[in-house]
Amino acid sequence: MIFSLFKRKKSSTEYVSPLTVDMHSHLLPGIDDGCADFDQSIALIEKFVELGYKKLIMTPHVMGDFYKNTPEIILDKLDKLTDIVKNLGLPIELGAAAEYYLDESFMERLNKQEKLLSFGDRYVLFETSFMNSSPYIDTAVFQLQSLGYKPVLAHPERYTYFFDNATKLYELQERGVHLQVNLNSLAGYYSKPSKLIAEKLIADRKVSFLGSDCHGERHLTVLQQVRATDYYKKALSLDLLNHTLLA
Repeated sequence: MIFSLFKRKKSSTEYVSPLTVDMHSHLLPGIDDGCADFDQSIALIEKFVELGYKKLIMTPHVMGDFYKNTPEIILDKLDKLTDIVKNLGLPIELGAAAEYYLDESFMERLNKQEKLLSFGDRYVLFETSFMNSSPYIDTAVFQLQSLGYKPVLAHPERYTYFFDNATKLYELQERGVHLQVNLNSLAGYYSKPSKLIAEKLIADRKVSFLGSDCHGERHLTVLQQVRATDYYKKALSLDLLNHTLLA
């Protein structure tokens, strides 16, 4: 009885590793709806450094009808931005992949077995229409996996067709599709339903990656608020694959 009085009480908040790698952003300048020029890119990268990030993997849009980015275009921008960052002495590593839109042109790439820009352990980030489920999603997931890629669905909490029925979303996760939640969803930045789904995915431990999806200053302003939320701390307690990307 007396000994029990001196037992160490459990801390109400357990230590979790801080998020130091971002794997979804639009900081490469002039090739999609993100940063317009190198000055904007550097300004945002400096703020990521202030927030404690050690690595940024930038993922410009690849969309058949709008952003016809190729690996050559993306990697050329990465090389130029990396040179500027090194010359400025900023303590951060840069990488690049892509955010592929699930459209006919993407399916053609898969059918032709064209090389895709991936990150980490051959992870490929993809998105769909926010309003309508893609008719290609099941085939695309199968083909990606057949080619040795690991599909990552960007911001699943933002797709309105999951708002009333998340069954398909959980089925995709069970089939090996990694889910990447946007951090700003935890602040209700996109919508209340998006916030609720993001919280549920975290509570159910279905989240593999957290991303900023940063396009500009507005996203980093909200991100600073997110870091004080309970669900941000809960998310950091998951076995996030972000932490594997520093190697």
